[in-house]
Amino acid sequence: MRINDDEFGEVIVKKSPLAKNIKFSISTSGRLQMSVPSYTSNFLAKRFLNTNRKMIREKLPVKDPSEQRARDYQKKVLMKKAKEYLPYRLEYYAKLYGYSYDKCRMSHANTRWGSCSSNRTISLNIGLMKLPEQLRDYVILHELAHLNHMDHSKAFWAEVASHDKNYKLHEKRLKMFNPGV
Repeated sequence: MRINDDEFGEVIVKKSPLAKNIKFSISTSGRLQMSVPSYTSNFLAKRFLNTNRKMIREKLPVKDPSEQRARDYQKKVLMKKAKEYLPYRLEYYAKLYGYSYDKCRMSHANTRWGSCSSNRTISLNIGLMKLPEQLRDYVILHELAHLNHMDHSKAFWAEVASHDKNYKLHEKRLKMFNPGV
């Protein structure tokens, strides 16, 4: 559910059967987000928002609604570019080095460039499209190596090194960027 608010813009309301209280946070898009128990009515969520405005203003860095829209547009553009480029590049390196994965998906994670799950799904962050190509390739090779090593063991790093001799430099340079869009 979403609440359109004059002061905070679009407020994301997430209903959870595990939530016992109402909690405010900032989403990856910079919007105010409310986690509420699943039985919370829309009326109560709006009322709680209104009664906690002062606390929200003082404690949470809510972005201006116009910044939220600009970020949404940037995310949409990056998603389009990522869907056109990243699966092709992943497939290229998988074939080149003999890897096999089941699925590629695009993510918008705030803290990760990529991930590899035990069900052989590789997730790549759309923020990779803002990086230089050699760093994008490093992330892809890193995730492909996780298909054989689901950890960061010596064997894992040896496999990464066999595909990218400059992986230590790329790892260091990657830390200069933020995966959140």
